[in-house]
Amino acid sequence: MHIPCQTRGGLGHAQRKAASKGTLSAVAPVRPCRGHSQVVMAKLADSRKTAAEPEEIKRGREAAQAAVSMNISPAVEWVDRHGNEPRKGSDILVQALEREGITQVFAYPGGASMEIHQALTRSPSIRNYLCRHEQGEIFAAEGYAKTTGRVGVCIATSGPGATNLVTGLADAMLDSVPLVAITGQVPRRMIGTDAFQETPIVEVTRPITKHNFLVMDIKDLARVLKEAFYLARSGRPGPVLVDVPKDIQQQLHVPDWDEPMSISAYISRLPPPPEMSLLQQVVAAMKGSSKPVIYYGGGCQESRDELREFAYKTGIPIASTLMGLGVFPTDDPQCLQMLGMHGTVYANYAVDQADLLIALGVRFDDRVTGRLEAFAARARIVHIDIDAAEISKNKTAHVPICADVRPCLRIINRLLDEENLPALKTQWAPWVADVAATRAAFPMQYPMRDDVIMPQHAIQQLGVETNGEAIITTGVGQHQMWAAQWYPYREPRSWVTSGGLGSMGFGLPSALGAAAAFDGKDGRPKRIVVDIDGDGSFLMNVQELATVFVDKLETKVMLLNNQHLGMVMQWEDRFYKANRAHTYLGNPDAEWHLTQKEEDIYPNFVAISKGFGVPSRRVIRKEDLNGAIREMLDTPGPFLLEVMVPHISHVLPMIPGGGSFKDIINTGDGGDEY
Repeated sequence: MHIPCQTRGGLGHAQRKAASKGTLSAVAPVRPCRGHSQVVMAKLADSRKTAAEPEEIKRGREAAQAAVSMNISPAVEWVDRHGNEPRKGSDILVQALEREGITQVFAYPGGASMEIHQALTRSPSIRNYLCRHEQGEIFAAEGYAKTTGRVGVCIATSGPGATNLVTGLADAMLDSVPLVAITGQVPRRMIGTDAFQETPIVEVTRPITKHNFLVMDIKDLARVLKEAFYLARSGRPGPVLVDVPKDIQQQLHVPDWDEPMSISAYISRLPPPPEMSLLQQVVAAMKGSSKPVIYYGGGCQESRDELREFAYKTGIPIASTLMGLGVFPTDDPQCLQMLGMHGTVYANYAVDQADLLIALGVRFDDRVTGRLEAFAARARIVHIDIDAAEISKNKTAHVPICADVRPCLRIINRLLDEENLPALKTQWAPWVADVAATRAAFPMQYPMRDDVIMPQHAIQQLGVETNGEAIITTGVGQHQMWAAQWYPYREPRSWVTSGGLGSMGFGLPSALGAAAAFDGKDGRPKRIVVDIDGDGSFLMNVQELATVFVDKLETKVMLLNNQHLGMVMQWEDRFYKANRAHTYLGNPDAEWHLTQKEEDIYPNFVAISKGFGVPSRRVIRKEDLNGAIREMLDTPGPFLLEVMVPHISHVLPMIPGGGSFKDIINTGDGGDEY
């Protein structure tokens, strides 16, 4: 028996004790994407012809029946090295990972998970990266998943080990990251007794996972792991947690690898293929518009070719969310770059003036929209997304399409081939010229100074030295927004950041996960990985310098150090009369920005890095920057480059929270009074 934990109410103490005795079996629906999706799908169905409903239900049932009746083949060619002999549950777990094609995991051992680690040492194909904190390991698994598109795997022990994964699970949930987190649990007989290091992690994580499982019968273990990976990667991707009691890990069993999955209800609710009639409405809306804009996001990561064909074919101005950067080249003249709170003036202008907004794989979050009623107020909205819960959640869609973006764009591109595209481009030409004029009038810019290193300049130079080909990860704060604005992203999955949750400390561990995925070993490709970080964010997971050193990962860190929590300080400058409320991170008795003495820089990140065995360098003068970047990139293995930057710099443009395009700020810094 396993308990699929996805209902809103948690198991109480008595229920957990019943579960430990095998007397409780909770059968709950699995969310195909996010909460309330069934309600939204019902609304979508109401907007279609009633005659289409039986056929849609039929297709869903057929898909579900096919998925659950077939024997799911392993992801790789695989032979059971134990044959028909019994083996421990921990070995079944590791073999299930092997069958999914997993070769790299991020795991930290403890009492309730040590059986799994022992089994990992017996695996001929899986390598573990021993991060120094469970939050580090789940962020590393996210970095791996975000850069490869494959499911990331992390493993932790019970109690505090499991709860240390919580921030990462919430982060993966908001950013739609395919992740399987495996936690050890106290033995079944001890569940509900407040045993040492017992935490009801399935209850703790229920609202922040796509699904989770508590495995109470070893016969379910192989099937549950198969289901976990399917759930994590299908539909709208997300994190799945599997909690495995220690006695299950120790029990002997012969697994049935061919047992079919038991998630037919979930599969039946996955969005069907797009309907031609709805996609024809998209083309009709385009033909009737004079000011169209494409607004795309992280849901387009697998639609690179289709999105580019659509954009180039139509010539429509295209803007990206923070999560979509790179799917369409940010340095292409047609690209308006990022929209939203720290988006370009011209991207926000285009959306404000548009009469048609084609929203692809986005969720209209508050950092993009600002004041909802003012966002795209003049536009008809086409919204294509795989998650029905997102459609019309924040902004009403006039043409709602719940489907995968990729096949939708393929069909739309075919439909456009039948249209008079030159005539359409002529129809849109005045609009394209208007947007271009706005771009020329309000270009992206920052103060050019020779006496200090401006953070934007440092990122631009990194782009030059790497030819825009690096994988960039970030922490959260000003440096994150500058990295989004000033590095050229030309391919999907080259930009890794904590978008929805905004988790400080994300940069270094996610970079090591990306570096592990692209280390050039065992047939894996080789790529440069650079964590552009801030001093506050970097310090939150600085212990992972040990991981990158020991595992010899090519993880580079460009640390933009302004000795402050820069983004909070920027809001203090703008909205709190520059009153500093615990945003200074340096030594209050000797502030470097006042003394300009290098020994007053605190903490000494160069010394910290060297203490972990990682080569490092600090640069203060602008003329030394390019050589220092080159040294960082040319040094084998990890390297930390600390770049001292002025603390008064602001991320601009900026639309204040809850504001609209008319409130956009494009000038000033911390040296001004507001």
